[in-house]
Amino acid sequence: MCGIFAYAGRQTDAAGMILDGLRRLEYRGYDSWGVAIRNNGGILTEKQVGKIGSAEVSMPESNAGFGHTRWATHGGVTQCNAHPHLDCTGRLAVIHNGIVENHDELRQEVRNAGHRFHSETDTEVVVHLLEDAVAARNGDPGAVEQATREVFARLDGLNAIMVLDSHSDKLVAVKNGSPLVVGYGDGRNYIASDASALLPHTQRVTFLSDGEMVVISPDGIVARDAATGAQLQPEVLELDWNVEQAELGEHAHYLTKEIHEQPAIVRSIALSQGDTAQKLADMVRDSYGTFFIGCGTAANAALTGQYLFSRIARRHVNFAPGSEFNYLEHFLTPQSLVIALSQSGETIDVIEPLVRGKKEKGIQVAALVNVLGSTLYRLADFALLLGAGPEKCVLATKSYTAKLAVLILTAYALDGRLEEGQQLILQAADMIEEQLSDDNKARIADLTERIYEREDMFLIGRGMSYPSSLEAALKIKEVSYIHAEGFAGGELKHGVIALIEPGTPCIVFAPNDETRGGILSNAQELRARGAYVIGVSPQPSDAFDFHIPVGDAGDAGPIVNSIPAQLLAYNLALKRGTDPDKPRNLAKSVTVK
Repeated sequence: MCGIFAYAGRQTDAAGMILDGLRRLEYRGYDSWGVAIRNNGGILTEKQVGKIGSAEVSMPESNAGFGHTRWATHGGVTQCNAHPHLDCTGRLAVIHNGIVENHDELRQEVRNAGHRFHSETDTEVVVHLLEDAVAARNGDPGAVEQATREVFARLDGLNAIMVLDSHSDKLVAVKNGSPLVVGYGDGRNYIASDASALLPHTQRVTFLSDGEMVVISPDGIVARDAATGAQLQPEVLELDWNVEQAELGEHAHYLTKEIHEQPAIVRSIALSQGDTAQKLADMVRDSYGTFFIGCGTAANAALTGQYLFSRIARRHVNFAPGSEFNYLEHFLTPQSLVIALSQSGETIDVIEPLVRGKKEKGIQVAALVNVLGSTLYRLADFALLLGAGPEKCVLATKSYTAKLAVLILTAYALDGRLEEGQQLILQAADMIEEQLSDDNKARIADLTERIYEREDMFLIGRGMSYPSSLEAALKIKEVSYIHAEGFAGGELKHGVIALIEPGTPCIVFAPNDETRGGILSNAQELRARGAYVIGVSPQPSDAFDFHIPVGDAGDAGPIVNSIPAQLLAYNLALKRGTDPDKPRNLAKSVTVK
């Protein structure tokens, strides 16, 4: 959600560098932004409502500062509520990701001390508390660091804060829950909320753990325990992503770029992830109760995994949305294995129940995650990196098919048929390329013209195609704002069919498996009530008004069948004039509850 980018170095181009860093974080979702730099013993700020776009900042040279993109929680979308926030003296500036859950009582304390508020945010409470804590130390050179530790200990909730002090070229950051990544350069050091923002500057990074504080300056980086102040030796990792992977290249939008990257990613998983899939399969075999959790697109992949493990390996696994897993924890034991799926590895609704489960129940955690060093990556007892590269569009595409490929490999490994699974996924990669051909994209464009003015759409599938219908509906509504709902085909007669009107677009997933007869009957029921039936299937049918042919991928069908909906979502967004990469009200990484 909110984005952070900070710089302290020997060069004096801080403002422009910070603004460029914020642009690289735009995909996280935000509605206002701001920059602060140290200048002549004071702090200069610029704050704006809306998107950064082609904006520039008119600021003098500076060697230290930070910026923030805000997704509104406490207080509306206004310039006053945008970060950074200053203390009463103008010495300190603060930016913040997360929610200070006890801000009401702290606000009253600060007001009673005589401070005036200029915003409605919970963040401004923090900077005034820091102001008093620094003043109480009466010129101590380490006052800001000590005050930051003291104030942070008083904040309830999951938060990350950064402090800029006009009296030095140091920046202080501390976190609990919300992600922060430190980047190491030669006389140029950085902090960001997402490693992708650091790629133009460095690939040497440290992912801060909860309860850690870091001080960056042109001279280096010092990490400390936020509770005790003891100095730490942070683990420095080398990112395997590169700048080109995070750039648009020849594509107009990240959504279409990432859709087109999927064949190579799926092939890479088939060829390189056999050993890790076997390790995960062994963990499943040795567990007493396996659970898949995820949120949004990751939840749809996890639900697909439940069907895959039943179908391929004849193994029962349980599925729950990450946000609901806290309420299903009563049967967990130290023999339980929870497999968490997440692109970012920072999704709070996934991480929170895992932390609790490890602490209170002693569960084992495995992770399918795309970001090296992320919170989920470090929390897991076993982490399998998806290797999909930076995913910058808010809509998840390549991370979804990567998760499905890993789950298929793991299910086949569990059944002792790993090589068969690898060959199946390689075939699926070829079928994705067929979906991305010019002829097929023209077919999707034709369909778009026929349905883009409709405001309701329904999607159905059975078996493994049921979660495919949920994921396809999610893609369409996320980016086109068409109301789209996915259902199990057999549920039509239990209420959904009452919503069908003449011309209502209905997408039907009809693979060549045991579900085909039942789902075609459902398609006929829809058509009999006037629906415009769109079939995603290897074969045509009289039940379809419009046919999207897909390869017969067998157990890998959910991978191949996801591509038409991704392409349709992109085309609908363009036709309806919405932003394919940054849909309204959405954030790439949901780090607050």
